[in-house]
Amino acid sequence: MQKVFQSGEKSSRLEAGNSKQMVKTKLKPRQSRTSRPCSPDAAIPARSAVPLRIHAGGTAGLLKILTSLRPTLGMVLGSGFSHLESELKIAREVPYAKLPGFPVTGVAGHQGRLLIGHLGQTPVVVLSGRAHYYEGHSLEVVTFAVRVLASFGVSDLLLTNAAGGINHHLRPGDFMVVTDHINFMGANPLRGETPPGLPQFVDLTRAYDSSLNGLLRQAALECSLSLHSGVYLAVSGPSYETPAEVRAFARLGADAVGMSTVPEVIVARQCGLRVAALSCITNQAAGINPRPLSHNEVLQTAERVKVPGTFLLKHFARLYGQSHQA
Repeated sequence: MQKVFQSGEKSSRLEAGNSKQMVKTKLKPRQSRTSRPCSPDAAIPARSAVPLRIHAGGTAGLLKILTSLRPTLGMVLGSGFSHLESELKIAREVPYAKLPGFPVTGVAGHQGRLLIGHLGQTPVVVLSGRAHYYEGHSLEVVTFAVRVLASFGVSDLLLTNAAGGINHHLRPGDFMVVTDHINFMGANPLRGETPPGLPQFVDLTRAYDSSLNGLLRQAALECSLSLHSGVYLAVSGPSYETPAEVRAFARLGADAVGMSTVPEVIVARQCGLRVAALSCITNQAAGINPRPLSHNEVLQTAERVKVPGTFLLKHFARLYGQSHQA
C-alpha cells in the first residue's frame, strides 16, 4: 500500500548562549508523475474506516480501464464448473490477487481469477472460483466481487455451486436449478452500513428470477439433460452436516445443502441484479449416503459431469444472448 508521510514533524535544539529554537521540517515528497491514479494499490486506502463494500466502484473502474467489453451477464463458477474456462474466448484475465478487495481463494476446485470475454457469441464476465465464509473471510469480503460486477455493469448473474443432495430423488451428478433458499449460515451480508443509493431492507420474495430459470430449463432440454428444481440451504461449514441436521433440513423444505451462494444472492438482489443459481449434486447428504463424506468425492463427481455442465452453461449463454438481441 502507498506509504503515508506526515508533514509538519518538528525537531528543535538550543544553541549555546542563545534561547532561539531552530526548527526543522520534513517536507512531503513529490508524487511521481508516472503514478497512476487508478492503480490497484490506490483503489482502497490502507486501514480505511470505510466499509469494504463502499470501494466496489473503484475496483470496477479499474476493470473498465482494462477492457472495453461491457457484458451484462456474469457467472460465478463453483466446484464442478471450472471446465467452462476452456470454452471462453478470453479478452482479459485478472487474478483475484491483483484486484483490490478481492480475497485469494484457497479451496481446491476454485481457480481464483476474473475472466472477461465471450462464451459463444455472448459477452460474459466470469468469476472462476469464490471465497467462502468458512475460510475465515467476513461475508462482506465473500460478497465483494458481486458488488464489483454490479458496478461494472452486470445486470444478470448466474451462480453455480456443488451441493449435497437431501431430496431422495437427487443423485450424484444431477443438476438442480435453485428456486428458493434457506439461510442457515447464522449471518447476513447486508449487516452494517448500507452503500449509498441501495436499500437496507431487501425483499427476497422472488430472489431467483423466473425468466433466467426458464432459460436454464430450456438449455437443459437442448442438451438432453434432466434438470431438477429445488430449495438450496446454506450452512457456514466447513464441517459437513450430521444426519440429524439433514433430517431437520428436509423437514424445513430443503432439497440440497451447501456452503456458499446464498450471501451472493442476497447482495446481488440488493444491487438490483436478476439472479439464477445452478447446483451440481456431487454427493448425497449425511445419513442418506452410507459412506463418510469427503471433499474428494465432491471433486470426483464434479470431474465426471464437467462436460454436460459446460454444455448446459454454453446453451444458457446462447439463449441469454438471443433474448437480449430480440
